[in-house]
Amino acid sequence: MSEIAAKAAVKPARRRLLASRLVPYLLIQALIVVATILGLRLLQPSDPDAFALGEFSLREDGVARPVMLPHFTSSRYSLADPPLYTGAFTFRRGDAAPGWSVFLPRFSNAVEVAVNGVVVLDSRRDANANRPDRNTPQIAAIPSSLLREGANEITVRLLVWGPLKGFLDTVYVGPDAALRPAYETRTLLFVTLPVVFSAWQSILAVILAIMWLMRRREPVYGVLAAAMVLGVIQAFSPPPVPPATVSRLAAVLLASAPMESALIVVFGVLFFGWRWPRYGTLLFAPGIVVFVVGLIAGPPLPRILFLVLGIPTVGVCLFLMACVTAAAVVRRQDAASFTLGCAVSIVLTCWVHDMLSVFEIMSNERIFVSRLSYSAMLVAIGAGLTWRFARALNQVDSFAGQLVTRVREVEERLKASFVREEARARAAALADERTRLMRDLHDGLGGQLVSIVALSERGHEGPTITDAARAALKDLRLVIDSMDDIGGDLMLALGSWRERATAQLRPHDIALDWHVATPQGLPLHPELRPWHVIQIVRILDEAVTNAVKHAQARHITVTIETRGDGQGDGQAGGHGGRGPYGVISVADDGKGFALAGEVASAGQTARGLRNMRSRAARCGAAFDLHSDSSGTRVRLQLPQIFPDSDAAAS
Repeated sequence: MSEIAAKAAVKPARRRLLASRLVPYLLIQALIVVATILGLRLLQPSDPDAFALGEFSLREDGVARPVMLPHFTSSRYSLADPPLYTGAFTFRRGDAAPGWSVFLPRFSNAVEVAVNGVVVLDSRRDANANRPDRNTPQIAAIPSSLLREGANEITVRLLVWGPLKGFLDTVYVGPDAALRPAYETRTLLFVTLPVVFSAWQSILAVILAIMWLMRRREPVYGVLAAAMVLGVIQAFSPPPVPPATVSRLAAVLLASAPMESALIVVFGVLFFGWRWPRYGTLLFAPGIVVFVVGLIAGPPLPRILFLVLGIPTVGVCLFLMACVTAAAVVRRQDAASFTLGCAVSIVLTCWVHDMLSVFEIMSNERIFVSRLSYSAMLVAIGAGLTWRFARALNQVDSFAGQLVTRVREVEERLKASFVREEARARAAALADERTRLMRDLHDGLGGQLVSIVALSERGHEGPTITDAARAALKDLRLVIDSMDDIGGDLMLALGSWRERATAQLRPHDIALDWHVATPQGLPLHPELRPWHVIQIVRILDEAVTNAVKHAQARHITVTIETRGDGQGDGQAGGHGGRGPYGVISVADDGKGFALAGEVASAGQTARGLRNMRSRAARCGAAFDLHSDSSGTRVRLQLPQIFPDSDAAAS
């Protein structure tokens, strides 16, 4: 009987002990909740109310009515006929500061702003601005030519693709100097800070993953790393903007939030040394359902499921995490569990705040802070892990000092080696360019100078020597022009060549027809080098020269186009239809020549064709020649990427 009485007396004492620990903890959490609410109120950025436009006329569903901003629309999906807000502002050139802008603090999902009928802002061009959870502000300068003295009209077209109602906050129009500070403050809070926290989260995820790989018997690190990876995916993946029909990315974004919160609960249970129950896997069911439905069905079904299943799952997981941390605080009474519990209370309060905004219980406000407050939980987790590994870090301090010294020594050696390799590579590149330049001068200018010397020694005078000197000068100009920095745009070099070719053909009464078949002309080639330009221009010069000297042509047509339809011939350059490539064609209406027999016996013509093919091969291009009684056509198919060296020369 005495033992039974003793056990009966122990239970109330234990309950009183647990209550004595739980009640102060709950009071502290209540204070944290109050402080969080006050912080959300006090930390809201202030906007320049002197330039606020609140009175608008809204046209929605074919009906126009006056409204006051901030305003919630009645429609959730309005891409075909979006709500149109029309307002007015006054502009005075005499007393107004130069440079006016329009500033939108908050909206969902996208806006198109026009001043006096001209669009000055379209948020769909910024993928990050089209997510309601980002609270991304937008500002756009109004061209001074659009502003009229006196009244000006401003229209805001609100594009909503649900499942939440559209929201438009107060619109501000005024001097850019007065609106820019508010925009920069909001950008810092709602754009820069989330990016910084997400980057830190990704780094921490890598560290935790490495820790889990080194300590497989502690899965808590792997679970937390997986949760952080999902958060990073959600933060950095751009959302699909309608009318895009691909919903797979949306499925990943929508399903990551409930699955991430479920993984956080798993982390909390394992971190405090408890066993994960079997039925706990049901927490992942809503996220999996949203993900699967998003992969199969198109919008708006995944968004509706996320609103019905995903958001409540996040709240349930936060509540379970709060219960887990409270139990850990009561039993363990350590700093790690207490810090984590405070962080969970902050995140849970922010989630409740967001839900009140979603269901419009908090009128005239739609600021989502749950994702931003998630960083507080990461801070708590980092503090707990730091406390857990403090002793281990003290044991490896000496080794870390030695490792730092060795790393510095290796870094100095690597820096010295890098400097040597960089100097060596620079010298090699300079030598290659010098060799190519000397070869081009030798092949072109050198031959012309030899001809001039030979003609002078033989006593030739007049046009013969003059023509040779002009040819030498033309070749020198070609080499000099090819050294100009054209930024990979071959069209600039072809423009200079066109002027020279026109001047060359004018004395022979031959017309040059220039035809650019595609708007962009030729694709940009950042890897384009001067020696590539020389080879291409020499090929075109040879084609024009042959038409003048041998074909008796009256018209020469140059066609330039970009192709990417897989119709490449599979020769040099290796197109294979995998990307755009340029094609240059030179066609004349001359008498043509035979490709099989006559060319083989005509020494100078054969050498010219061999040179053209060789130059094309050195550039990685495909060369094609077609000639008949109706004329000759030279077709040069450029590679997708020009080679770094001329090793491809045949």
